[in-house]
Amino acid sequence: MNSYVRRVCTVAAGALALTVGLAVPAFAHVTVNPGTAVQGSWTKLTFRVPNERDNASTTKVEVEFPTDHPLPFVSVRPVPGWDVKLTRGKLPKPVVSDDGDTITESVLKITWSGGKIEAGQFQEFEASVGPLPKNVDTLLFPTVQTYSNDEVVTWGDAPKADGSEPEHPAPTLKLVAAEEGNDQHGAAPASTSAAPTVAAAAGDDNDHEGGNTTPALVLGGLGLVAGLVGAGAGLTALRRSRG
Repeated sequence: MNSYVRRVCTVAAGALALTVGLAVPAFAHVTVNPGTAVQGSWTKLTFRVPNERDNASTTKVEVEFPTDHPLPFVSVRPVPGWDVKLTRGKLPKPVVSDDGDTITESVLKITWSGGKIEAGQFQEFEASVGPLPKNVDTLLFPTVQTYSNDEVVTWGDAPKADGSEPEHPAPTLKLVAAEEGNDQHGAAPASTSAAPTVAAAAGDDNDHEGGNTTPALVLGGLGLVAGLVGAGAGLTALRRSRG
């Protein structure tokens, strides 16, 4: 019995370590939360920036805003220890809004500087934006991360057509259509779909507890699955050895 238990635990532990090892890097990128919002609505965007270097701290974060689908109104929440600057300017070419207005200027980027994100830490930077466009299903927010050793990392790669993750993915906000009769001036309604509901819940976590627990829940679920798979493999191996 002891040999059986050890064998099952070894297999399960190996599977769990492999699963966690594969999953953790995906959460190390600069991301935007929520990942989904309703077209035509207002929403709060939280840009989560982890420090991926052991020998340097992050000292500046620049988030570029879309110019092909500009956001008319942008405001930021102060972050203690950081200076923030909204850069407004002319768009590469005029854009006609959903209301038929011609837009020639908009917010081009937001820059946070003067603070530090040390090794092993992350920081969240928030902006309220709206109304979101109704004629597009994805908005990209390319982000430039500068370290204290002058290293610059650009998170600006668009999603790949095959669904695989690029090396430096840009923070991406997916937009979904609002259901008829729903108010579009607030957050994504719970009845829209499963994706907006999860996104809204993640936003609530950020508001009340200062962090998003979704990665931890995902890792926990993956670990449980890996453990079950490892246990099954251990049973199979034991039966074969006895046969």
